[in-house]
Formats: sequence, structure tokens, C-alpha cells
Amino acid sequence: MSRRWMLCLVLLLALDGGALWCWRWHKERRYDGLIRDAARRYQLPPALVKAVVWRESDFDPKVVGKAGEIGLMQLMDEAAHEWAGAQHVPGFVHEHVFDPRTNTLAGSYYLAKLLRRYPGTDDPITYALADYNAGRGNVLKWMTGPARTNSLAFRNQIGFPSTRAYVEAITRRYAEYRLEFW
Repeated sequence: MSRRWMLCLVLLLALDGGALWCWRWHKERRYDGLIRDAARRYQLPPALVKAVVWRESDFDPKVVGKAGEIGLMQLMDEAAHEWAGAQHVPGFVHEHVFDPRTNTLAGSYYLAKLLRRYPGTDDPITYALADYNAGRGNVLKWMTGPARTNSLAFRNQIGFPSTRAYVEAITRRYAEYRLEFW
């Protein structure tokens, strides 16, 4: 057990109000090294990857989504296999993304790919997050008029309230993590 975690445990016993804070602090930071490595490998801001992990799984590597998404970054089979093929991973099966390292690598690869799809926009992150959540076809439907390049106009045209909330939540958390995360 790490010294930080032991300190949190001691604080937990000493201070009732500190228990939840210590648990949350540990939960949100235990994958920072993996996130940093994956982000560096695929040239992404680590705080962005961490914000996606937060929203997709709340840092639970065992979570499975309703449509079969797996792990920290909630990867679908197709996206995971695309990463495995590009990286020449032999014998890959979708269940391998239950591993936090594999998941953050595959998810970061996929997120970087989505960011490269929207180079002519003022904020490719907004478009990539909508794509990550709702798919390319929906993003293309919403990219009409000024929303082709203006992320604020694009956000207003997102046709699914859940996707708009997803983009806004990750954007806010990304800003928070940028202040504390490397």
C-alpha cells in the first residue's frame, strides 16, 4: 500500500469528513500514469484523456455499457480492434480492453483519430467528443452552416441532449484537470 493511501486511511479514521475526499482523491489518480503514457503516445493532452475516462466510466475499469462498451474509456469492439490492428497486437479480443493500460492506449488512439477528423474547426475537441459519443454520422448531420467550423454553433446544433451534456461535462472537467494534471 502506498504512503499516500496509508495517509488517507489514517485521515479516514481521524476525520469523518475526510473519508470521502480521500477515497475520491485515490480513485481519480490511480490511473494517472497510464493516462499520461497513453496521451503522450498519441499526442493528446493527458487532462483530456482523463476527463473522458471520468465521464465514460468514473474510473471503473470493469464497467460494461449497454451496447457492449468496455472499461475505462468504454470502447466498442470495432474501435478496440481498429487500435489492435494498427498496433499489430496478435490474438486481440475485445475483452482485453478490461485491462486499464490496454484500454487507455486503445481509447487514446481512437480519440486522437477523431480529433484529426476536424482540423478546420475552431475547437476540434468539441467535434471529436460528439463523435466519440454519438458517432460520425450524427456529427456530420449537425455540421451545417456556421456549425461546420464554429464549435459554439455546433454545440447548439447537437441533436441529442445527452450528447450535448456529454460534451459540456467533459469540456468542464478537462478545464479542471488541466489546472492540476501536469
